[in-house]
Amino acid sequence: MSSAQSVIGSDKIAGRPASVAHLFLSRVKATPDAEAYRFPVPVDEHAADSAPGAEQWRSLSWAQTAVRVQNIAAGLMSLGIEAEDRVAIASSTRIEWILTDLGNMCAGAATTTVYPSTNADETGFILANSGSKALFAENAAQLAKAVGQRDQLPALATVILIDAPAERPEPEGLTVLTLAELEERGAAHLKEHPDAVRDAVDALDPEQLATLIYTSGTTGRPKGVRLVHDCWAYEGIAQQESGLLRADDVQFMWLPLSHVFGKTLISGQIATGHVMAVDGRVDRIIHNLPLIKPTLMASAPRIFEKVYNGIAGRARAEGGAKYKIFLWAAKVARDYARTAQANRIATGRDSVPLALSIQHAIADKLVYAKIRTAFGGRLRGSVSGSAALAPEIGYFFMGAGVPILEGYGLSETSAGSAVNPAEDVRIGTVGLPLPGTEVRIAEDGEILLRGPGVMRGYHEDPERTAEVLEADGWFHTGDIGELGPGGYLRITDRKKDMFKTSGGKYVAPSEVEGKFKALCPFVSNILVIGNGRNYCTALIALDEPVIMQWAAEHGQSGRSYAEVVGSPEANTLIEGFVKKLNGELQRWQTIKKFAILPRDLDVEHGELTPSLKIKRPVVERTYAEAVTEMYAGANEA
Repeated sequence: MSSAQSVIGSDKIAGRPASVAHLFLSRVKATPDAEAYRFPVPVDEHAADSAPGAEQWRSLSWAQTAVRVQNIAAGLMSLGIEAEDRVAIASSTRIEWILTDLGNMCAGAATTTVYPSTNADETGFILANSGSKALFAENAAQLAKAVGQRDQLPALATVILIDAPAERPEPEGLTVLTLAELEERGAAHLKEHPDAVRDAVDALDPEQLATLIYTSGTTGRPKGVRLVHDCWAYEGIAQQESGLLRADDVQFMWLPLSHVFGKTLISGQIATGHVMAVDGRVDRIIHNLPLIKPTLMASAPRIFEKVYNGIAGRARAEGGAKYKIFLWAAKVARDYARTAQANRIATGRDSVPLALSIQHAIADKLVYAKIRTAFGGRLRGSVSGSAALAPEIGYFFMGAGVPILEGYGLSETSAGSAVNPAEDVRIGTVGLPLPGTEVRIAEDGEILLRGPGVMRGYHEDPERTAEVLEADGWFHTGDIGELGPGGYLRITDRKKDMFKTSGGKYVAPSEVEGKFKALCPFVSNILVIGNGRNYCTALIALDEPVIMQWAAEHGQSGRSYAEVVGSPEANTLIEGFVKKLNGELQRWQTIKKFAILPRDLDVEHGELTPSLKIKRPVVERTYAEAVTEMYAGANEA
């Protein structure tokens, strides 16, 4: 490991409560009438002026939120749920996810998170491994997964349905309630025991289990990450102290709350008391942004890439002068952001040459203002995490006035470990450690983290815990990185993803993949291959809306997506971008051959995790024939 001089950050943060449940009750007391949450609800279909599928947004104050949370907590107690009993949530992101999670914590229980997209077999494993006694299921489909694995789940006694079906299911051996019925039970319980929730919260210990989040992993069964109440209380206060979240923010939450990235932002929101608009439907993001007008939004890099590709695709479709203007404006945005950042680091001022400043002002009126309007017009920052952001994408949005605050963290660190401050974003880095988190670079370049947000181990798995967590609290992330000027952290690659060619040269695939995403507006996913080979190749999946628009413009209307991406024209198109990419790489990094995949990678086929990370071994196995063909006849040294 590196010397103590390489440690940056602090392991102390003052004034945090014992739990987020404490933080929540304090927030309710401090600002009971302030708006806490917004969420969409269907308009009454019988209303005279309602259209099919119409929605309206409703709000909950902190006091109103507290009533529902306390009723849920008391309802769980009435079912016999006790301290540290696991209660699972299998639901998409919606207001009820937050209410039930807070209800769990205020009852002293621990939440087991389950992605709604998780298949029945893995859902059964998570519920069994966690020993969950109750399950909040979004709908009958989520209930069916538990019922199908019933023989593996001796601890599971109760399922609470968030969306009540027309006919109540009555699976053998399970009590099924609706969420409304649970809340009614809770209200009745509180009439008899008015101090029940307060007493349960007062009894919480900072080291008591609060959450089990199961890592999706790339191979084998997922691991249950044990996060205690102190992890979340720390995250809430650290996000507040860092300035990442502010009391006057309006945050748009669409991220999956089963993932640690989304869940950690709930802690910060409770600490600051700002408004959170909640709607997890990805296909509604573009529609919701102008309605919500957020000041802050968190996202995975893939969303920014899709937005950029969409903007470029529309400009290309308009053709002629408009496309040339977009290409010019995109270059100006990157040049402006890159120059301003370099001067800020060197002199402390975001100065740019006058000529570039004038070009930027013109481009702002022609292009950037429209982009900001599409994001709602008030976005002061968009937090990016869960995967690497291509720097060229970051420079583009920064120059357009939509700064992306790239951050860093893992499930094992309660997500938030480092983030770029809004006032000093340094693209290409993941920012500064959050207050209270220490960062250390080992001798082999691995990033080590220590602080209150680090997990207390993997659930019932001491051997794998010992592999990554040292006795003195340092957690081995498996990521390679370095500390730059000002203590900013830069991620080079996943330690396990880096490979060595047969010529002995190391390749960081994410670096190559990020460069290609910035160059090629048609790419959706790319996987660089070359471990033990004498050259690198790539599997490339194309963005369907963008490539289909291109196809319509080039005489391929009526063809299916698979026909378009398999055409010689598409191959020639992508080959041009690969040649551009190779011009920016070292010889041993260059892509000698590539294959365009017949469909995009997705969660359903197991090729992406729910947080949209590529499962490299799965993709390589699925497309082993294409990989073999790219190396056919090669002299594998």
